[in-house]
Order: sequence, then C-alpha cells, then structure tokens
Amino acid sequence: MDNQTQSELQTEMSTTMQPFNLTLTSNSPPPSFTYDTIAANDLISRANYVYGFCALLGLASACFLLFGFVQSYRACRGLVWLDTLLWAFSGFQLLLLLLSLSSVAHRPNYLETTELGCAALAFMVNLASLCGLFLLVLMGYTLTYDPPTHTLMKRPGVCVGLVVLISFLCCLVLARLRNSTLITDRTNKCIIDPTKAGSYYAIAKLCLGVLIPFIILLGLLIGSCIRQWKSRSRFLSGSENGPVFLAVAAVLFVCQLFHCTALVRGARMNQTAELSPYEKAFMDLVEFVMFSGSCVCLVLVLLLHRPSRESLLEVMRRIGSCCRGLGGRQTHRHIMAPQIEIADTQSYDF
Repeated sequence: MDNQTQSELQTEMSTTMQPFNLTLTSNSPPPSFTYDTIAANDLISRANYVYGFCALLGLASACFLLFGFVQSYRACRGLVWLDTLLWAFSGFQLLLLLLSLSSVAHRPNYLETTELGCAALAFMVNLASLCGLFLLVLMGYTLTYDPPTHTLMKRPGVCVGLVVLISFLCCLVLARLRNSTLITDRTNKCIIDPTKAGSYYAIAKLCLGVLIPFIILLGLLIGSCIRQWKSRSRFLSGSENGPVFLAVAAVLFVCQLFHCTALVRGARMNQTAELSPYEKAFMDLVEFVMFSGSCVCLVLVLLLHRPSRESLLEVMRRIGSCCRGLGGRQTHRHIMAPQIEIADTQSYDF
C-alpha cells in the first residue's frame, strides 16, 4: 500500500508540473534572440552618443551662421542672391537637425505617440529634407547660369516659396504611400521611415530624394563644364560659393543614397520575414546617417562660406580680446603700485 501511494503521488506531481514547464518554454524567447537584442541595443546606444556629438557641432555651427546672417543683413541691408539661397538651405538643415532630436532622446527605444502624430513628424522630416535638396538644385542652376536668365529666378523669395510648394506636394505623395490608413486613437512606436510601409514608399523616396535632384545636379555640372570649355571661364562661374556647393552636394549625395538604398533593401526583406534585431539596429544607424548629413552640411557652410567664416573669426577675436582685457586689468593693478612708489622716491632726492 505504501508503494502504491508513493507512485500515485509521483504521477500526480509529474502531471501537475508538466503544464507549467510547457508554458514557460513556449512564452519565453530563446536565449540567442535575447542576446542579439541586447547587443543590438548596445550598438544603437553607442551610435546615439556619436550622433549626439555631431548634433552639438551642428547646433553650434547654426548659431554662428545665425550671427553671420544678422551681421550681413545689418551691413548690406540685404543679401546676395546666392547667399539668400544658402541661408535658406542652412535653415532647413537646422530644422531637420531639430527634428532628429526626437530620435536621440528615445534611442534605443522609440517615441511613443499616435499614428497621426508619427505621420506628421515623418512629413516634416521629408519636407525639410526635400526643401534642402531642391534648394541645392536651384543653387547649382544659379552657379551654372550666372546671372539667371529668367526674371522669376531673380527673386529669391519667390524661388524659395516655389521650392517649398513643390516639396510639400512631394511629401503628400510620400505620406499617402507611407500610411494608407490612419488610426488616430492608437499609440504605437514611431518610426520615421518604417520598412513596413512597403517597397513603393521606399522606391518613391529613392526617386525623390536621390535620383531626381542629383541627376539634375549632374546635368548642371556637365553644362557648366561645357560652358567653361567654350568660354574659357572659371569653373562654376568663378563664384566663391562654388566650393561650398560642391562639398555640401557630395555629403548629401552619400548620406541620402545610403539611407534610401538601405530603406529599399529593408522593405524587400520585410516582405518575406520579420527583421532580426541586428537588421533593425542597422536601420536605426541608417537613420542617424541621414540626420548626420545635415550636421556636416552646417559645419561645412560655416567653414567654407567666406562671410560665415569671417563672422566666426570675429566672434573668436572678441572672446580673445575680452579674455586679454580681463587678464590685463589684473596685471596693471599689481604693476601700478610699485611704479608710483619709485616716482615718489625720485622726487624727494631732487
């Protein structure tokens, strides 16, 4: 009887313990997936620190550019046509940099907001990016055919307004492809360029953000080389804004091409299977590369544009003169006292 009771107790314990073990193994993720997620989050955090440093440099450069803009406006009571486009380009790059702070503040996690709020954030990011690219195309046209032949092109305010209008229409197309339906009440993780949006959204962004503007820029550069060969003039009409234009165009081309091609690749991979933690981390790194292009552009405009560089040097000279003035006052206070005593002793001797 004792053996029977012990066997019955063991069978009851085994039957009661089996469901617990099954539910534990079925609900818990595998250890390899957990380790990959931790490693991917660590990688995103390190990239976030690096981009935070780049963002600080971009914000500091934007402050100096704003100071140079005010100084130039007060001195000339107006701005040159190309300088106006360059200031507008820097303003849109600053807007893109400020919008990127939403990613910096929440990485390796994502911003929790409604789908309508996330769509509005993505719309503003695309608008600032496209406005900067189309202004770059307008600068290339002006540098190639200086002065502009059409009367409408001689008005910078009208040109900037047309660029904003065209970019707004392009962003409406991207927003329609990104979100076919909006559920405004549900809160979800906000990804600016999600791979779940599909291949059509990624291909449309590749065309609008890389192919169309940079093919036009390439055609303008070829036309400028032909004009240089025929008229024996300097490259890009000999303007001092030529190096700024070439440097900024090269940086934006690399960043936008890398971002858009990675987005197309991620959208195609998401159609077959869900992305792994490393692939999701790679998409976050690609987003940081896109935003870092605006930071590098602001630094390049500050260093290569002559009025901006002169304003930076003026600020540095003022800071240096203030530091020397404070140090000079302290040294004069220590030196004047013994000089007065020596003068008094000499007067008594005579």
